[in-house]
Amino acid sequence: MKADAFRYDGKRALVVGGATGMGAATAELVQDLGAEVVVMDFAPVTLAGVKAINLDLRDKASIDAALDECGGPIDALFSCAGAADGTPGIEKINFIGHRHLIDRAIEKGYLGRGGAIAMISSTAGLGWRIHQDEVKEYLAQDTFESASAWIEAHPEKASYIWSKQAINVYVTSKAFEFLKQGIRINAILPGPTDTPLARADADVWLGFGSDYRAEAGVEASQPDEQAGPLAFLCSDAARYVSGEVLIVDIGYTGSGWTGSYETAKAAVEFMESMS
Repeated sequence: MKADAFRYDGKRALVVGGATGMGAATAELVQDLGAEVVVMDFAPVTLAGVKAINLDLRDKASIDAALDECGGPIDALFSCAGAADGTPGIEKINFIGHRHLIDRAIEKGYLGRGGAIAMISSTAGLGWRIHQDEVKEYLAQDTFESASAWIEAHPEKASYIWSKQAINVYVTSKAFEFLKQGIRINAILPGPTDTPLARADADVWLGFGSDYRAEAGVEASQPDEQAGPLAFLCSDAARYVSGEVLIVDIGYTGSGWTGSYETAKAAVEFMESMS
């Protein structure tokens, strides 16, 4: 393998939710790595040199129109858009809309053999293994309409945690099916990251694990520190990586699993119990 396997020269990347935060950092990074970049977002896109397309993930017609405007090929698809609890349509913004866009990109041949998908999940979704049978019931609703109807029938699942568990089960369960089509799919699970979304409720989002980080002498993650793993996962350097949910939290979860940091252990056990 050569060093240029990490680059994106000659590739076309689509960043969904690339106007701010981790998505914006990812769009800028893959552009620097040589990609032609398309950014879709509901918010204004300010990065120079990219094609900007308006998108509302809560609206199937908007997704279809945005994808038609994008066209193909799509060599790397980054699903980065997300919303916090209390946002109307959170289940569509965080998962259902992304899945519909992915499915349609594959159906239309825009995303095909040699392509890769990287999604942003969260350590808030750590309970996916424990709750995967219930999550699979949700994922079995495989259209935009049926999944939305399932949430309407289970309104308690219109939540940030549930949407991130859904991403984790989706990524791991779809890896084989997509691999047969020559497409890889992975996700990152960021820990607290200093984004506009996190700053809106900083005490909760950025306060989580602050004792661990203070003792270790590190700050909350910056968006570009999450963009690096995302860019790697869709690069040729990761061509044997698929179906992975990569935790990017500077070791907090691992310290919890092993009990090497006591408060992390309690926090991780709590997150795993949530659904």
